[in-house]
Amino acid sequence: MKRASSTSPRAIAVDLLSMVLDKGRLLDDVLDDSRLSRLEDRDRGFVRMLLGTTLRRLGQIDTLIEHCLDKPMRAGAAGAEHALRLGICQLLFLDVAPHAAISTTVDLVKGSKLAGFAKLLNAVLRRLDREGRDLAAAQDAGLLNTPEWLWRSWVKAYGEDGAHAIAAAHLIEAPVDITVAADSALWAERLEASVLPTGSLRRAAGGSVAALPGFDDGAWWIQDAAAALPARLLGDVRGKAVADLCAAPGGKALQLAVAGADLTALDRSAKRLVRFTANLKRLGLKAKVVEADAGAWTPPAPFDAILLDAPCSATGTLRRHPDVARHKNPAEVMKLAGVQARLLQAAIPMLKPGGTLVYCTCSLEAEEGPEQIAALLAGGAPLRRVPIRPEEVGGLAELITPEGDLRTLPCHLASQGGMDAFFAARLEKVS
Repeated sequence: MKRASSTSPRAIAVDLLSMVLDKGRLLDDVLDDSRLSRLEDRDRGFVRMLLGTTLRRLGQIDTLIEHCLDKPMRAGAAGAEHALRLGICQLLFLDVAPHAAISTTVDLVKGSKLAGFAKLLNAVLRRLDREGRDLAAAQDAGLLNTPEWLWRSWVKAYGEDGAHAIAAAHLIEAPVDITVAADSALWAERLEASVLPTGSLRRAAGGSVAALPGFDDGAWWIQDAAAALPARLLGDVRGKAVADLCAAPGGKALQLAVAGADLTALDRSAKRLVRFTANLKRLGLKAKVVEADAGAWTPPAPFDAILLDAPCSATGTLRRHPDVARHKNPAEVMKLAGVQARLLQAAIPMLKPGGTLVYCTCSLEAEEGPEQIAALLAGGAPLRRVPIRPEEVGGLAELITPEGDLRTLPCHLASQGGMDAFFAARLEKVS
């Protein structure tokens, strides 16, 4: 057999997996690799599915490798190990025909400096073809695929059953959620989408989003159903001075602009603001776009309402970004919690008395959600909590905490494909 071409879909997948796991690159960034644009649509979709599933199942896959080896693969074998991971993913989790999964994986290392691993990869894959399905079925998938520190955090916050439900939701590829500028019934029909209780449209994952009707016309944008909720908690913003203090890439800011707010969209990242500005133009919307650090910025006048979608660990987005679990750690969560506390304090003088502040993060970690609000209010901030009502979130009372805050989980709306994890609290400035 000949060595697989370095431009074959599987060879590209090995390189991209190495970028994510060895170099700390984000999956979304490596999926912009120019080699993918030269593949057929089917092959490009296969690479995306292969990488996403391998990262979602990485704990299970590595445990299966350990089961088959007497000792770890030696240093310098990362390329062979990544090829093996992808091969196991195809064999056990993507239903690729066994002969294809095995032979294409072995071909990846033949004729290269990793050729010495060809027999090992062949032996492991053939053994797992015989035993792997039963072994995988007996695994605790949620526990194995979740880094230990995250698992402990989720068990503490949501209980053992809750942690298992969250981890199980992360194994399923997220559907495509859409926020429309107007006439959701019309666009649900045109996009062959269902309408969720919260008002977002949902269609199955796959295909080119930009090729769908209405994209170029700015009739809608991609936004997870949970991510669409915090901006709505500001209520009727038409004609009001509203700030989105961490606006880019801009889904929530677009919601506010569509709702008629006199919007100031602020972000410290010039690169991310370029994308947001392009989206504003595509949708024919207007906003004052400001490049600044919200923690050090002073507005010319206080606002009627503020949305603070603070930088966070993004552990609530693992359905869409399975690499996040491999890049984050407890120290980073604590660092981000400090940033969030600073931004909350900075937002208070920007708000008029009687004005509304909605704080939100796409994180499952208590330090980035309820603990932030508890500390803020306990510290004497001139704010009071305004409880969220079920009718504001599609009648889904399970999304609201006993304190009256929003807490969505990946296992909410499970029968319809789940949703990202978001925390949001609504606060009013008191005189």
